Amino acid sequence: MRLRDRLGLSAERQRRLVWLMEVGLVGLLFVGIERGNTGIIVNCAIALGVAQLPPILERDYGIPLDAGLTLWITTAVFLHALGTVGVPGGGGSFYANTGWWDHMTHALSASVVAAAGYTVARAVDVHSEEVRLPPKFMFAFILLLTLAFGVFWEVIEFAIGEAAALLGTGSVLTQYGLEDTLLDLVFDTVGAVIVAVWGTAYLSDVVGAVAARLETRTG
Repeated sequence: MRLRDRLGLSAERQRRLVWLMEVGLVGLLFVGIERGNTGIIVNCAIALGVAQLPPILERDYGIPLDAGLTLWITTAVFLHALGTVGVPGGGGSFYANTGWWDHMTHALSASVVAAAGYTVARAVDVHSEEVRLPPKFMFAFILLLTLAFGVFWEVIEFAIGEAAALLGTGSVLTQYGLEDTLLDLVFDTVGAVIVAVWGTAYLSDVVGAVAARLETRTG
C-alpha cells in the first residue's frame, strides 16, 4: 500500500492540495514584490515554473505523473519558497530562524532529483538490451547522482552569495557555514535513499512511459 493510501488522501484531495500550494506560491511572489526582495521573487518564480512541469510533461509528452507525484514535486518547491519568506512580521525567513527547515527542504528537493535520475536510468535499462543496471548499481547510482547535484548546488549557493557580497546586493541563495553545508549533504543523502529504496513502487508507470517514448524515438 502506498503512503498516500495509508494517509487516506484521495486523488481529488491531492489535486486540491496542489492547487492550494500553487495559489500560495502566487501569494508569496506578491509578498516578495511588495517587499522588493529579489531573493523571494526569484525563488517563488522558479518554484511556480517547476510546479507547472508535471502537467506539461503529461500533456505534451505523455508522461503519467499522477496526483501523488505532482503533490510531491509541488510540496518540495512550495516549502522551499515559503522558507524564503517566513511568517509576515516575524523578522526573518524560516531558513534563517528555523534550523530544521533547510534540512527538510534539502531532503525533499534531493528526493525529486533522485526520482528524476532513477526514472531516466531505469527507462534506459528497460529500453536497451545492451544496458543492464542491477539493483545494487542503481542504489549506488542514485546516491552518487544526488550527492553530486547537492555539491553542485552548494557551490552555486556559495558563488551567488560571494557575488552578492561583492556587488552589495541581496543574495538569491544563502549559505550558513560549513557545518550547515555538511548537514545539507546528509539530508540530500536521506532523500536519495528514500527514492533508491521505494522508487520502484512509486515510479514504475513513469519509467514505463519514458521507456516507451525512447522506443518511439529510436524505433
